[in-house]
Amino acid sequence: METNHTRGLQGLRAHPVGVVLALSLGAAVSLGITRFAYALLLPVMREDLDWSYTLAGAMNTFNALGYLLGALVAPALLRRLAPGSLLLWGAVLATLFMALSGFFVEAVPLLLQRLLAGVASAVIFIAGGLMAARLGALDVGRSGLLLGLYYGGVGWGISASALLVPPVLAWAPALHGWTWAWWALAAVCALATVVLVWPVRALRVLTAPTPVAGMGVGAKAVAGPAAPPAPVPLRALAPALLGYTLFGVGYIGYMTFVVALLREQGIASGTVTLFYALLGLAVVVSSRVWAGLLDRSRGGQAQALLSGLLGVATLLPALSSAWPVVMASGLLFGGVFLAVVASTTALVRHNLPPAQWAGGISAFTVVFAVGQIVGPTVVGWIADGPGGLARGLVYSAFALWLGALVAARQRPL
Repeated sequence: METNHTRGLQGLRAHPVGVVLALSLGAAVSLGITRFAYALLLPVMREDLDWSYTLAGAMNTFNALGYLLGALVAPALLRRLAPGSLLLWGAVLATLFMALSGFFVEAVPLLLQRLLAGVASAVIFIAGGLMAARLGALDVGRSGLLLGLYYGGVGWGISASALLVPPVLAWAPALHGWTWAWWALAAVCALATVVLVWPVRALRVLTAPTPVAGMGVGAKAVAGPAAPPAPVPLRALAPALLGYTLFGVGYIGYMTFVVALLREQGIASGTVTLFYALLGLAVVVSSRVWAGLLDRSRGGQAQALLSGLLGVATLLPALSSAWPVVMASGLLFGGVFLAVVASTTALVRHNLPPAQWAGGISAFTVVFAVGQIVGPTVVGWIADGPGGLARGLVYSAFALWLGALVAARQRPL
């Protein structure tokens, strides 16, 4: 006899791409808007509020610190709440904190809002990544594509921010006009949160108890409470974890300051908007480009290759402000950087049992956050000295290349 559970699984197997595309709005909120939209606001906020680059970078450092705190508490929260519930609560809180950022001009409350938004971001990203991994387990042949589509949602958030922020800044009143951009971005987050209700409901079947044939109760109720999963083998994953830390250090410098660098180089506002929007679209396309590599790579090869390419993309705008070079940098960066994130989830899925996936994803999220804490403030400090932002991006590129060398040493477990 067909049960609701069976029908639900059949529905997911029939339409996994549609479900994961809707789920990817969680990634759009988590990083695409809550984290990366700040790069578009940094130049105008810095000019209006008379910030140094060190303070401007500290805004994303605090966001990354919040991300670390969120990553640390996420495993405990996942033991008490379903991933879907955690995802929705995180999205609601991220929306609230984005809106609150438009009500302050003093540095301390703005830093606090960035911190709290980072906590919500990590909760969203981990819960959504876990749900995408479970969905991929139903369709092993396309698991890499489904993971990539989820992470590609970050690109939708970046592109939406690029198209939304400049016209809002042009329309807003002259005094602290950037506050209106925060409120507009919060409205987009709210709309995405409403849409997320559908994939959360569709994916609940993956965490529901499986009925036992001939009995009207779940298997978990029959077998009693499950034994806790074995600890994640962090020592065996050390090269990938260290490489991912350096990836966090390197990539966030680019995503925090590249728009400010392009404006310093005199590139027109419309061109900067096009650059950032195309970067976001390249993130979306990357899910298809790298899906095969993520499915084949069971060690650190994918992470190493992608981090190396990212270093090239990061260095290009520091060497030249020529339009073709700038666009090549944005397209290459967008086409690669979220694939590095997806590569770590794929590594966890290939090498750990499902019971350890949440712990494995959380471990990579923690070291990712540590790298992001270091990157923005250090690059900002370098940018305040001789050489400016261009020298800061050179530093970021070398961090990425070092991370690639370390990740290459990761072997399958």
